[in-house]
Amino acid sequence: RVKLTARAERLTRDPWTEVIRRRFNPEPLGIHKAAVVAGQYADAPIVLVAIDLDNTAPELAAALRLTTERIVEKSQGARIACLNVQKINRISLDTSLDEEGHNKHVARLVQLKGWAQPIGGAEGAITYHVVEAVDPARAILDFARSNKVDHIVMGARQSSAMRSLIGSVAGEVAALAPC
Repeated sequence: RVKLTARAERLTRDPWTEVIRRRFNPEPLGIHKAAVVAGQYADAPIVLVAIDLDNTAPELAAALRLTTERIVEKSQGARIACLNVQKINRISLDTSLDEEGHNKHVARLVQLKGWAQPIGGAEGAITYHVVEAVDPARAILDFARSNKVDHIVMGARQSSAMRSLIGSVAGEVAALAPC
């Protein structure tokens, strides 16, 4: 290992005794930090907030944010997972770029961060996820199962004749959710 000394501002080599000590007795750097984080969040509930960034009315987005803020207030240490499902076509090819040439995935992550910014929360307590799927309800349910989510917060748009015939994403998630 080569280190820079502050006084001389030049590179110097470690003594051979230090090199031998490191070779036969390496220092585990990441083990202690991971145990602290795992212990800190082990009992914290995971709240999944499923957000439709394409068709959400401002009132619904505000109601979702308010509900999430209330959960964070009541459950200190709660972890928030903001999820957006980017619906893809079943048959035709989808491009990862929009009309202006920007990456759709990155743009949605930025939108999720902007949506969640007023919530606050502890450092690292909010995560952002964009999933591509043909069936948004199935993607939300799979995410909830694989991450052992404790609560799912999502909004439903106003009912219509078509929605009552084919069902809604919120209805399917509510019926089949593991939590």
